[in-house]
Amino acid sequence: METTTASPYLLRPDEGEALWFLGNLVTLKVTGAQTRGALTVAEFLNPPGFAPPLHRHVIEDEMFYVLSGTAEFRCAGMSLAAEPGDFVLLPVGLPHTFLVGSDEPLRVLQITNPAGFEGFAAAVGETATRRELPDPGPIDPAALGHAAAQHGIELLGPPPAA
Repeated sequence: METTTASPYLLRPDEGEALWFLGNLVTLKVTGAQTRGALTVAEFLNPPGFAPPLHRHVIEDEMFYVLSGTAEFRCAGMSLAAEPGDFVLLPVGLPHTFLVGSDEPLRVLQITNPAGFEGFAAAVGETATRRELPDPGPIDPAALGHAAAQHGIELLGPPPAA
């Protein structure tokens, strides 16, 4: 079996492939291409009050390290209030969502193990040419559902209400 070795690199705060994904700015820091499929790390900037649909990953564990802002993560009947410096683990197979605090954007590092989340973000999102948060546009539920199914993510319900 041939092993590919990635080259070391450094990304500055505003560097990395940037995507608009569900009204959020996602900056890919490392993907499966650099980690032999082991993990993806993306920096997310979520607007105040944002919440993704209730969903579960059937392939990946999903982790978040909070850089700024606050969010309430909901998983397996638990409510996990997270603030800067906190780390949240959402294990594979467990339904989860989160709700960003209303006072400021949430900035997190999202880590998925194994890699692959970047494919979902690229399938649903579009290349970002600027790095300010936009007004979230409408989301096509059919396109989102199709892309989720193609990437091992099951959509289970609507986003939580504030």
